[in-house]
Amino acid sequence: MTRLEVVSIETPNLGDRSYVVGRGDHAIVIDPQRDIDRVEAILDQRGWTVSHVLETHFHNDYVSGGLELSRVLGAEYVVPHGMDIAFAAHRISDKAEIDAEVGLVRVLHTPGHTPNHISFAVNVDGQDVALFTGGSLLFGSVGRPDLLGPKLTEPLARAQWNSMRRLAHDVSHTADVYPTHGFGSFCSATATVGTASTLADQIASNPAFSVDETTFVSELIAGLDTFPAYYAHMGPANQAGGGPIDLSLPRMATAADIAAAIARGEWVVDLRHRRIFAAEHVKGSLSFDVHGNAITYLGWLIDWGTPLTLLGATVEEVAAMQRDLVQIGIDRPAAYAVGSPTEWASDTAPISSYPRVSHVELAATLAANPDLPMLDLRRNSEWDDGYVAGAKHVPLHELRGRVDEVVAWAATADGPIWLYCGSGFRASVGASLLEAAGVDLVHVDDDFPNAAKAGLPITKPEHGHRLGTTYAD
Repeated sequence: MTRLEVVSIETPNLGDRSYVVGRGDHAIVIDPQRDIDRVEAILDQRGWTVSHVLETHFHNDYVSGGLELSRVLGAEYVVPHGMDIAFAAHRISDKAEIDAEVGLVRVLHTPGHTPNHISFAVNVDGQDVALFTGGSLLFGSVGRPDLLGPKLTEPLARAQWNSMRRLAHDVSHTADVYPTHGFGSFCSATATVGTASTLADQIASNPAFSVDETTFVSELIAGLDTFPAYYAHMGPANQAGGGPIDLSLPRMATAADIAAAIARGEWVVDLRHRRIFAAEHVKGSLSFDVHGNAITYLGWLIDWGTPLTLLGATVEEVAAMQRDLVQIGIDRPAAYAVGSPTEWASDTAPISSYPRVSHVELAATLAANPDLPMLDLRRNSEWDDGYVAGAKHVPLHELRGRVDEVVAWAATADGPIWLYCGSGFRASVGASLLEAAGVDLVHVDDDFPNAAKAGLPITKPEHGHRLGTTYAD
């Protein structure tokens, strides 16, 4: 028997995986991202012909490449039944079977992440050997149930609990599990554990299989934190169907173009490493370190439709960001430039800088000045787990809407504002946003666990943001 081969295509900045599943000369593709050239490269390398492109659900965190891939390959496009779509596709429901060359693909309705969500069990010679769970069963967790609004959150959480039992009952426990989300994706309800698993392993270790329904639902909902604002645009984009993409470079921007874009309120995004940005950058440009999770937070913060100019040390940095941008439906930047701020700056958009320090330096300065103004940019769940005593909390995703509040607070401070987050990445984004608003600041570029090690006082809020969380400090 020819062995089933599963090739994972990772999109780490979104925390997702797509899969190409092959046996012999044939293949199917599951939950492909927008940049289908990565799929085509695998098919060319292995000499596989694709019969079906399958979607487990209509994604909330990226625009699918499924429709375009099916068109290019001449494959059948298979989507869950029950969604309004603007294109032709095979809409499939629970208990349907697809007789593909790679094996018998069994369809299981697994609602929870979305109402119409389905999972695919690939059966070879009467045995389920691979289970593709999309945003349903994740490694050590499940997909979050709140992306479609508060009215559906509890019903979908209950559906998710029942879906786990459906999988445990109807799928061979020896099957390998292949989720789409859960590798840093905000579609995961909680942090996931591991990168590979069988269904038997999940049944033994994943809390979703071991707790009662009431406990599961209450704990799942209580643990939910916010998700990126750009998700609101993904559902409609996927229902309309993602078209072809253009990854060629846009026009090249001059220093005058960059200054004019900043003056118009457009986004000039500096993709260089945050330590390089802090030392030297064009004032008014925004730091989204392409070596970090730039795409999630750029998509979260930007006003949809705002023109983008990308600045990179190299063409490779710009190209990497372009590839990430199309994943969330931002198809073409307005312009780009590569090099350094000495080439990008002008009289109206001069070179600027700000200090970049560690938690050790923050601790020393706080010891000398107990009233030191500190700004914590982490999410609510992170704040609940502990923050530097005396810090003001404004999650990064709220910063643009609260910038006047922060500017007013900074105006009363004795000295610059010290910004920190979980790793330094979000603090760099926040620092660039606040510097553009005229705030004097210091960027704490360090991992938060180092704060306590440096001697900084860590405390917890009396009442946490998560449902039912109370701390008695």
